[in-house]
Amino acid sequence: MHIEPAEYVRRRRQLMRMAGEDAVLLVAAAPERMRNADAAWPYRQDSDLHYLAGFPEPESVLALLPGRKHGEAVLFCRERDLERERWHGESIGTERAVSAYGMDDAFPIDDIDDILPGMIEGRGRVYCHFGREPEFDARLLGWMRRLRQLRGGGVVPKEFVALGHLLHDLRLYKSRAELKLMRASAAIAAEAHLAAMRVAVAGRHEYEVEAELLRVMHSHGAVPAFPPIVAAGANACVMHYQANRAPLREGELLLIDAGAELACYASDISRSFPVSGRYSREQRALYEVVLAAQEAAIDQVRPGRPFDAAHHVAVRVITEGLCALGLLSGDADKAIADGSYKRFFPAKTGHWLGLDVHDVGDYRVDGEPRMLEEGMVVTVEPGIYVPPGEASVAERWRGIGIRIEDDVAVTRDGHEVLTDIVPRDAEAIETLLMQR
Repeated sequence: MHIEPAEYVRRRRQLMRMAGEDAVLLVAAAPERMRNADAAWPYRQDSDLHYLAGFPEPESVLALLPGRKHGEAVLFCRERDLERERWHGESIGTERAVSAYGMDDAFPIDDIDDILPGMIEGRGRVYCHFGREPEFDARLLGWMRRLRQLRGGGVVPKEFVALGHLLHDLRLYKSRAELKLMRASAAIAAEAHLAAMRVAVAGRHEYEVEAELLRVMHSHGAVPAFPPIVAAGANACVMHYQANRAPLREGELLLIDAGAELACYASDISRSFPVSGRYSREQRALYEVVLAAQEAAIDQVRPGRPFDAAHHVAVRVITEGLCALGLLSGDADKAIADGSYKRFFPAKTGHWLGLDVHDVGDYRVDGEPRMLEEGMVVTVEPGIYVPPGEASVAERWRGIGIRIEDDVAVTRDGHEVLTDIVPRDAEAIETLLMQR
């Protein structure tokens, strides 16, 4: 399952039309990161370069040159090197960059300092991610110096423009092929969550549950979209808990926040369930509030609704629930107005999803919340987190953390929940757990 080369071509052409014929657009590959000595971290391509080219290797730069007679899409990449391939595996090389990746032209990355400045000459604007990678910034400035030296002084672009302003708006709208990949990624993540629920019994540890998540993802050719959160008991009140070392105990909840990444497309699911198989009275009461908030929020994910409508609805439902249960005093209007609900719900209700788990794209346009449109994908993840040291509530509520998260695509007439495979209803979850 992959994106066809023709789609990458369409994306590049659309971006060049938006930039104009006097522009040049430069996108660099993500650098390799060394873990220690000569051991590198697993490589993952820069999302923007992947979006425009699908090219998986480091040490590459994509140059888009609207109107260039000899080809508008030019890739600088590694040459084939048999000695290097003996140690690290086969490289793509310049010839296959053209034949397999739809480039108009390709040159060795080692020659970029000599070739690219001449391609930039006479262009009015350079679109790039200036400030993201210091090494690339230094090379870019070097190309500008080289350009000034060409034939007694080349015509240097007068503007440097943030590429994200154009490119990240394109990435907000998912094509059919992208949605197909995201459904597949969601299905893998869902299977991983179901498998994790089966092994999450008292006496085991958070890292054992994490291992099951990773086993399922890797068995489908996927990788985790982010380090999984496996948070037992009060650890679930830590929003971005990462330790994953604690034991699982009877009577506690386990919060799992994990997603798969397939062909660079992410999914993101959270579930909170009882280790023993049954929610306690307090756990069930808070869970039902969060579930009602999520259902109300998902209903707001549809064309023409503001992005933040889901959050406002979730805040209302959660605050009313906390007031009804006595965790907040007074009425919901007051708790929302003074922000006291944030003691238990400090986060937002969702984010964009796509090539990055917290995907690119502005949430506000001209100072107003962005309107949802067909093809956008968001997460919906309300929660209630009662810190163990929260003295304002009775002890029976303390240390309970609950988050329910699903991935939701905006469709022409409404929405599609991509992660519906994993049950959300408390009774359905208990039934599933009792079958272990």
